[in-house]
Amino acid sequence: MKTFADIEKRYASFPNAKVLLQPIPYDRTSTWGKGADNGFRAFLEASHNMELYDIETNTCVYKEGIHILPSIIDEETPDKMFNSIYKSVQYQLGLKRFLTFLGGEHSISIGIIKAFSEQYPDLTVVQLDAHADLRPHYLGSKYNHACAMHEASKTTNLIQVGLRSMDASELKYINREKCFYAEDIVGSEEWMDKAIKRMGDKVYLTIDLDVFDPSIMPSTGTPEPGGLLWYPTLKFLKKLFSERTVLGFDMVELAPNINDKAPDFLAAKLYYKLLSYKFKYNDK
Repeated sequence: MKTFADIEKRYASFPNAKVLLQPIPYDRTSTWGKGADNGFRAFLEASHNMELYDIETNTCVYKEGIHILPSIIDEETPDKMFNSIYKSVQYQLGLKRFLTFLGGEHSISIGIIKAFSEQYPDLTVVQLDAHADLRPHYLGSKYNHACAMHEASKTTNLIQVGLRSMDASELKYINREKCFYAEDIVGSEEWMDKAIKRMGDKVYLTIDLDVFDPSIMPSTGTPEPGGLLWYPTLKFLKKLFSERTVLGFDMVELAPNINDKAPDFLAAKLYYKLLSYKFKYNDK
């Protein structure tokens, strides 16, 4: 397999890598725009065209080592896929590396978060997303992309950021004190400290790329108008990594468009920026 960002193999080898990148090219339960199973391929291709010096942090974080694991491949049913992801992450947590995941649809986060929450009972999950994803079941499965955060809402301290679309049935599962709707935070920064104060120290971060406005991220299965923009989002993420211990993260729902490579590049750049923040401000 190619290396992330075409880095030298000495930085991409498993023994030398502080970061593990797990591809999960899964898109079985999405209900509108398909293509998230091609997200990792497009993300990886875009990363090969990215500069590796991060101006903001004055770092070249790839030198910490980034190793790509073999993909977790689509199983026959959502239940089997959940179990494969859950068991894989349980194993990976024992490796004592910084774990990162690239989807795939958002249902991949269910097994990941379950494994993390069992390892860290006081876990905070920070969800950046256009959608609440709090349904207990959808289309006959509790492992549907629309259910991605339901279990986390019961077993972790869930903080939701950027939401602007949900079903009325999900209202009973929303904690309004820990939910920061897009319409309330766009153009403001006051919410950032409020969100961080509601977090514990140990954080798992899950980013559905549809949290961004379609003007900069149209390549998702369900692009929603009124989303977040690049620099305000980075400001929040920098504060998060500076003030809390981020244990791992996933990025999901990149559904690439062959005629528009910019969203693929945004995803690769965001991934690299998160690693830059981790090892600059949060390497504990």
